[in-house]
Amino acid sequence: MISVEYCQLLARYNRWMNERLYACAGELADDARKRDRGAFFGSIHRTLNHILWGDRVWLGRFTGSPCTVAAYGADMFEDFAALLAEREATDTAILDWAGALPRDWLASAVEYRAAADGRLRRLPAWVAATHLFQHATHHRGQVTALLKQEGKDIGATDLPWLPGVVRRTD
Repeated sequence: MISVEYCQLLARYNRWMNERLYACAGELADDARKRDRGAFFGSIHRTLNHILWGDRVWLGRFTGSPCTVAAYGADMFEDFAALLAEREATDTAILDWAGALPRDWLASAVEYRAAADGRLRRLPAWVAATHLFQHATHHRGQVTALLKQEGKDIGATDLPWLPGVVRRTD
Protein backbone atom coordinates (compact mmCIF):
# COMPACT_ATOMS: atom_id res chain seq x y z
CA MET A 1 0.00 0.00 0.00
CA ILE A 2 1.13 3.57 -0.65
CA SER A 3 1.54 6.26 1.99
CA VAL A 4 0.21 9.75 2.58
CA GLU A 5 3.74 11.00 1.91
CA TYR A 6 3.68 9.29 -1.50
CA CYS A 7 0.45 11.10 -2.38
CA GLN A 8 1.92 14.42 -1.22
CA LEU A 9 5.08 13.88 -3.27
CA LEU A 10 3.14 12.99 -6.41
CA ALA A 11 0.80 15.95 -5.92
CA ARG A 12 3.89 18.20 -5.94
CA TYR A 13 5.27 16.39 -9.00
CA ASN A 14 1.89 16.70 -10.73
CA ARG A 15 1.83 20.48 -10.29
CA TRP A 16 5.48 20.87 -11.32
CA MET A 17 5.00 18.87 -14.51
CA ASN A 18 1.74 20.61 -15.39
CA GLU A 19 3.36 24.03 -14.97
CA ARG A 20 6.16 23.03 -17.32
CA LEU A 21 3.87 21.34 -19.82
CA TYR A 22 1.48 24.29 -20.02
CA ALA A 23 4.35 26.78 -20.31
CA CYS A 24 5.67 24.85 -23.30
CA ALA A 25 2.23 24.37 -24.87
CA GLY A 26 1.56 28.07 -24.33
CA GLU A 27 4.42 28.86 -26.72
CA LEU A 28 2.45 27.31 -29.59
CA ALA A 29 -0.13 29.12 -31.66
CA ASP A 30 -3.69 28.11 -30.83
CA ASP A 31 -4.16 26.31 -34.15
CA ALA A 32 -0.98 24.27 -33.53
CA ARG A 33 -2.23 23.26 -30.04
CA LYS A 34 -5.60 22.26 -31.49
CA ARG A 35 -4.36 20.47 -34.62
CA ASP A 36 -5.38 16.82 -34.82
CA ARG A 37 -2.12 14.90 -34.58
CA GLY A 38 -3.54 11.40 -34.55
CA ALA A 39 -3.13 11.05 -30.78
CA PHE A 40 -5.79 9.25 -28.73
CA PHE A 41 -7.58 12.55 -28.06
CA GLY A 42 -6.40 14.12 -31.29
CA SER A 43 -4.72 17.34 -30.29
CA ILE A 44 -2.49 18.67 -27.55
CA HIS A 45 -5.37 20.88 -26.38
CA ARG A 46 -7.90 18.04 -26.19
CA THR A 47 -5.40 15.81 -24.37
CA LEU A 48 -4.74 18.56 -21.80
CA ASN A 49 -8.51 18.85 -21.32
CA HIS A 50 -8.75 15.09 -20.79
CA ILE A 51 -5.97 15.09 -18.17
CA LEU A 52 -7.79 17.86 -16.30
CA TRP A 53 -11.07 15.96 -16.56
CA GLY A 54 -9.47 12.77 -15.20
CA ASP A 55 -7.97 14.64 -12.26
CA ARG A 56 -11.34 16.22 -11.47
CA VAL A 57 -13.24 12.96 -11.78
CA TRP A 58 -10.93 11.10 -9.40
CA LEU A 59 -10.57 13.97 -6.97
CA GLY A 60 -14.35 14.32 -6.94
CA ARG A 61 -14.70 10.64 -6.09
CA PHE A 62 -12.26 11.11 -3.22
CA THR A 63 -13.85 14.25 -1.79
CA GLY A 64 -17.55 13.69 -2.48
CA SER A 65 -17.74 16.58 -4.99
CA PRO A 66 -18.35 14.74 -8.25
CA CYS A 67 -17.24 16.08 -11.61
CA THR A 68 -20.33 16.28 -13.82
CA VAL A 69 -18.64 16.88 -17.17
CA ALA A 70 -19.42 14.30 -19.85
CA ALA A 71 -17.12 11.31 -20.15
CA TYR A 72 -13.51 11.97 -21.10
CA GLY A 73 -13.80 15.78 -20.99
CA ALA A 74 -11.73 16.39 -24.12
CA ASP A 75 -13.75 19.49 -24.99
CA MET A 76 -14.26 21.10 -21.56
CA PHE A 77 -12.40 24.35 -22.23
CA GLU A 78 -11.98 25.74 -25.74
CA ASP A 79 -9.90 28.72 -24.57
CA PHE A 80 -6.31 27.90 -23.56
CA ALA A 81 -6.19 30.65 -20.91
CA ALA A 82 -9.34 29.24 -19.27
CA LEU A 83 -7.91 25.71 -19.48
CA LEU A 84 -4.70 26.90 -17.82
CA ALA A 85 -6.60 28.67 -15.01
CA GLU A 86 -8.68 25.56 -14.36
CA ARG A 87 -5.54 23.39 -14.41
CA GLU A 88 -3.90 25.61 -11.79
CA ALA A 89 -7.02 25.52 -9.59
CA THR A 90 -7.23 21.74 -9.85
CA ASP A 91 -3.55 21.30 -9.05
CA THR A 92 -4.10 23.37 -5.91
CA ALA A 93 -7.10 21.21 -5.01
CA ILE A 94 -5.02 18.03 -5.45
CA LEU A 95 -2.26 19.48 -3.26
CA ASP A 96 -4.85 20.44 -0.63
CA TRP A 97 -6.40 16.96 -0.74
CA ALA A 98 -3.02 15.25 -0.37
CA GLY A 99 -1.97 17.66 2.37
CA ALA A 100 -5.02 16.82 4.47
CA LEU A 101 -5.19 13.10 3.61
CA PRO A 102 -5.90 10.94 6.67
CA ARG A 103 -3.71 7.83 6.81
CA ASP A 104 -6.69 5.54 7.29
CA TRP A 105 -8.34 6.77 4.06
CA LEU A 106 -5.76 4.88 1.99
CA ALA A 107 -6.82 1.63 3.68
CA SER A 108 -10.49 2.24 2.84
CA ALA A 109 -12.35 1.71 -0.46
CA VAL A 110 -13.67 4.09 -3.11
CA GLU A 111 -17.01 3.27 -4.71
CA TYR A 112 -17.98 5.06 -7.91
CA ARG A 113 -19.84 4.81 -11.20
CA ALA A 114 -17.44 4.45 -14.11
CA ALA A 115 -17.62 7.15 -16.78
CA ALA A 116 -17.11 4.58 -19.53
CA ASP A 117 -20.08 2.34 -18.80
CA GLY A 118 -21.93 3.72 -15.76
CA ARG A 119 -21.35 0.53 -13.78
CA LEU A 120 -20.74 0.65 -10.05
CA ARG A 121 -17.14 -0.10 -9.16
CA ARG A 122 -15.21 -0.47 -5.90
CA LEU A 123 -11.45 -0.06 -5.56
CA PRO A 124 -9.05 0.06 -2.65
CA ALA A 125 -8.53 3.78 -2.05
CA TRP A 126 -4.77 3.45 -2.38
CA VAL A 127 -5.21 1.96 -5.88
CA ALA A 128 -7.55 4.80 -6.85
CA ALA A 129 -5.06 7.39 -5.55
CA THR A 130 -2.25 5.71 -7.47
CA HIS A 131 -4.40 5.83 -10.60
CA LEU A 132 -5.07 9.55 -10.17
CA PHE A 133 -1.37 10.23 -10.56
CA GLN A 134 -0.55 7.48 -13.08
CA HIS A 135 -3.34 8.54 -15.44
CA ALA A 136 -1.99 12.09 -15.59
CA THR A 137 1.58 10.89 -16.06
CA HIS A 138 0.55 8.62 -18.92
CA HIS A 139 -1.24 11.36 -20.86
CA ARG A 140 1.42 13.98 -20.09
CA GLY A 141 3.85 11.63 -21.80
CA GLN A 142 1.66 11.75 -24.89
CA VAL A 143 1.58 15.56 -24.80
CA THR A 144 5.35 15.67 -24.30
CA ALA A 145 5.81 13.59 -27.47
CA LEU A 146 3.40 15.83 -29.42
CA LEU A 147 5.23 18.95 -28.22
CA LYS A 148 8.56 17.40 -29.24
CA GLN A 149 7.15 16.98 -32.74
CA GLU A 150 6.62 20.76 -32.74
CA GLY A 151 10.24 21.32 -31.67
CA LYS A 152 9.34 22.02 -28.03
CA ASP A 153 11.19 20.27 -25.21
CA ILE A 154 9.95 20.54 -21.64
CA GLY A 155 13.20 19.11 -20.29
CA ALA A 156 13.65 16.42 -17.66
CA THR A 157 10.43 14.76 -16.56
CA ASP A 158 11.79 12.19 -14.12
CA LEU A 159 10.65 12.36 -10.50
CA PRO A 160 14.20 12.78 -9.10
CA TRP A 161 14.39 16.14 -10.93
CA LEU A 162 11.48 17.53 -8.91
CA PRO A 163 13.02 20.42 -6.95
CA GLY A 164 13.76 19.39 -3.38
CA VAL A 165 13.75 15.62 -3.97
CA VAL A 166 17.43 14.91 -4.58
CA ARG A 167 20.07 16.62 -2.48
CA ARG A 168 23.64 16.80 -3.61
CA THR A 169 26.08 15.01 -1.35
CA ASP A 170 29.34 16.36 -2.77
